[in-house]
Amino acid sequence: MLLTSHWKIRWMCWLGLTLWLFQVPVHAASENVERIEWKKTPIRVELTVGQERQVEFPSSVKVGVPGNLQPLLRTQSVNGTVYLLAHAPFELTRVMVRETEGGQIYLFDISASNKLGQNHPIQLFVQEANEHGVLNDGNTIASNISYVTLTRFAARQLYAPARLLQDGPGIVRTPVARDPINLMRGGAIDATPLVAWRAGGYYLTSVKLTNRTEQPQTLDPRNLRGAWLTATFQHHRLLPAGNEADTTAVYLISARPFSVSF
Repeated sequence: MLLTSHWKIRWMCWLGLTLWLFQVPVHAASENVERIEWKKTPIRVELTVGQERQVEFPSSVKVGVPGNLQPLLRTQSVNGTVYLLAHAPFELTRVMVRETEGGQIYLFDISASNKLGQNHPIQLFVQEANEHGVLNDGNTIASNISYVTLTRFAARQLYAPARLLQDGPGIVRTPVARDPINLMRGGAIDATPLVAWRAGGYYLTSVKLTNRTEQPQTLDPRNLRGAWLTATFQHHRLLPAGNEADTTAVYLISARPFSVSF
């Protein structure tokens, strides 16, 4: 990994990376589907009233809607896809979904509001061991992928020269909004997502962090908002705003897309 401490060079590298990212082809059909691995933990689904949302399962299922929710939520199950439509807002409610063959049960915590939100389809998958004992969710994933591998991949994308950049087997880009967010508690650090990837059931996001104060800042992962499996800072200390070392990146790995995890 090649690192540089000079602010102007770092800025040019970051700008060059951004321009390069806009040139990469995007396959919208696959990237607009949120893939979630079933890990026996209830999956939260937020609905917008009046907007239908799809949840795809590995096989045909039946949905058990609590009696108090039936007037508020319409569910239709067709060939392994469940269509959810909220007629009115309701608080978080547990819903059970059962496979018609095999009896596998999935749990969902569903809520609905009038606020516009994520409405992309959800695809649920269960990892199964193949004949070699390796977990497989249907994608070709490198056997040595780990949190460390993903973090190193993201760091190379930001800091390595273009000639050294390589695609990671099984790592694909996913969309992420590049709007400023309040990621760090305390109000001293500006944060802007740069780019995100998906590898199997995990999501990796690089976020630019900039010190907005006249005081140096020590970065502490306990000050991060959101649900992250790992969080790795490129540098753990930022110099005051305007200094060549007032900016760094944090690499976040989550079980769900950035917009849902934050």
